[in-house]
Amino acid sequence: MKKLFYYLGPLLLTIATALVVYNLLQSFDGPGYALLGIGSWSIEASFVVFVVGQILTFYVFYVFFRTIGYLIRLPGRLKTKGRNVKFNRSQEALIAGLVDSAEGNWERAENVLIKHVSHSGAPLLHYLTAARAAQSRGAFDKRDEYLKKATDHSPDSSVLIGLTHAELSLSGNQFEQALETLTRLHSIDPTHATVLKLMHQTYQSLGDWHGLRALLPSLHTNQVLMENEVRELEIEAFNQLLQQSVQAGNLESLQALWLETPPFIKNIVSISVVYFAAMINAGLGVQVEDELANTLATIWDDTLVVLYGTIDSNNVIKQLEVAEKWAYLHPENPILLALLGKLAIKAGDTLKAESYLAKSIAAEPTVQAYQLLGDLLFAQDDKDNAIACYKNGIEIASKEFVSQFNF
Repeated sequence: MKKLFYYLGPLLLTIATALVVYNLLQSFDGPGYALLGIGSWSIEASFVVFVVGQILTFYVFYVFFRTIGYLIRLPGRLKTKGRNVKFNRSQEALIAGLVDSAEGNWERAENVLIKHVSHSGAPLLHYLTAARAAQSRGAFDKRDEYLKKATDHSPDSSVLIGLTHAELSLSGNQFEQALETLTRLHSIDPTHATVLKLMHQTYQSLGDWHGLRALLPSLHTNQVLMENEVRELEIEAFNQLLQQSVQAGNLESLQALWLETPPFIKNIVSISVVYFAAMINAGLGVQVEDELANTLATIWDDTLVVLYGTIDSNNVIKQLEVAEKWAYLHPENPILLALLGKLAIKAGDTLKAESYLAKSIAAEPTVQAYQLLGDLLFAQDDKDNAIACYKNGIEIASKEFVSQFNF
């Protein structure tokens, strides 16, 4: 309708104008005439006919030039229309691809997305979604191909593309590849929260605790994780590094790492046990004797008490005196009392040793206390009581062994 008016409107206007002019000129008594001469030719007409003819001629030329203009613009319009059609199809393809991906139709999503990517207004979304679809069906080569095309098409979006690559590599357990990508992104933007978060997940998956430990300050500074989460990661990192040093038998690394360990981590019993046990087993108990005693003064734990008793101190009397101070705070602790008995035996104070061991057994009979008391009595030639201690110790050990099995 609009196009019809576009052409008929000027025609109707021309006819109306011609009629008005014609009637106006006809109202005069002498309408006059018009004479045109061209060379030896001349044309004479009434003035009314001349004016009306000029109006009609103007319309003819108007329509002619307008038609010429339309024809000139026609190829561009057709091209634009075709481009719009392809663009609309690409948008529909993008929506269809997203729906197929959500429904798990990976291959169909991949095909429809790539087919219409060249005419899309958002080709990056096509490539990234197709890469995820390829990843989901296990086509890692295709995934990398789509990501490369995305980079070639949108080099300014290298961080977004890199993050997508890293996420997909992580979900595919390609940790080395993910770390390589994330390391490159980290060099571009060291404070990018998502890059830092994915890096810490990758380090954990790889068991690269040195890398994770080095990353912890950035995680805290850039508030990537909550403070308690950073502390938990720090605890895990130091715990794993200490255990790795112990397993490798690298005492120099163990000692250096312990010096760098924050105090709040040293006060975690399970971690301090790893360090002190390794040092004592390596014959370096004397070096950690005072530190272990200070640790027990801060955090009381039976395992640490046992470890303290296994140290071959250069000054057993001093070692006994330190342990006796703990007895004021833990007077009925059977582990401590057995330790005091053991240290008293080493110090040559048999009466004190027998008293401590008897108190330990009274508080809670243990195999170790009966063993130590039996050895002490046997050395004093009190064989009957020594045998009774050994028998009681064997009975306790037997019950503990049987209790491990469900019959």
